[in-house]
Amino acid sequence: MFIAIEGVIGVGKTSLARLLQPPFKSNILLEIFEENPFLSKFYEDRKRYAFQTQLFFLLSRYHQQRHSVPKLLEEKIPLISDYTFNKDSLFAQITLFGDELDIYTQLHSVLAEKITSPDLIVYLRATTDILMQRITLRDRSYERSMDRAYIDSVNTAYDNIYFKEEDDSNVLVIDSDSLDFVHNEEDFHFIESSIRQKLHLPPFQPELPINHAR
Repeated sequence: MFIAIEGVIGVGKTSLARLLQPPFKSNILLEIFEENPFLSKFYEDRKRYAFQTQLFFLLSRYHQQRHSVPKLLEEKIPLISDYTFNKDSLFAQITLFGDELDIYTQLHSVLAEKITSPDLIVYLRATTDILMQRITLRDRSYERSMDRAYIDSVNTAYDNIYFKEEDDSNVLVIDSDSLDFVHNEEDFHFIESSIRQKLHLPPFQPELPINHAR
């Protein structure tokens, strides 16, 4: 079983993946993003550094998922990741244009054929205002120059994909605006139960709060 947590920057993907590891007795795969040498420059000048940033992320994510996911799944225990390979394409559609986007799309298409797809994608969503608050609170140096318009465009792109896919696919949407799953045990158990219900894994509570899950 392969579960991936998705969502916009600052929504809490890594925190949730770490919290889910003990109850699911799973392995965990975390995205390596701080090694990207172009990331801080990208947030300062997105147009100039978008192509370099995207290619580095694409190859880094491909290498990690191509080699680590099959190996971890061979252990016959669940695997939880804090990202999907396809997130890279979503960002590229926002940041790249013209020939650069065409080159990227061709390369991504070839690499994606060799990537294992998750059994479930948990889409943690939040409003842009909440995301900006969380980004400010965690205060990563390379995120300090991030502007609201960019985050809002990424947020819209995520919604356009995962809201459309949830009803008839392997996507679970969790509205996290009013959740504090890191500090509130009840909020965390709600998410865990929602995942178990989606995957038909006991135990889970059949009645879900309509303001958190869709």
